[in-house]
Amino acid sequence: MNTDADSYPRTDEPAIELDHATIENENAPDECALFPREATEEELMTHWITAHDGAFVSLESMR
Repeated sequence: MNTDADSYPRTDEPAIELDHATIENENAPDECALFPREATEEELMTHWITAHDGAFVSLESMR
């Protein structure tokens, strides 16, 4: 069985460790911000991604 993960080339580079922060919004859905754990303050201005509440699925449902 070939999956999308199988089509990516292998690399010797270590995986990037991510950290997260939950942003609780009063008048909008909550958000989760993901960013590199070792990012500098300058890098944090551009090296992040957010997802809104409801954008996540359980790990068990994807297995």
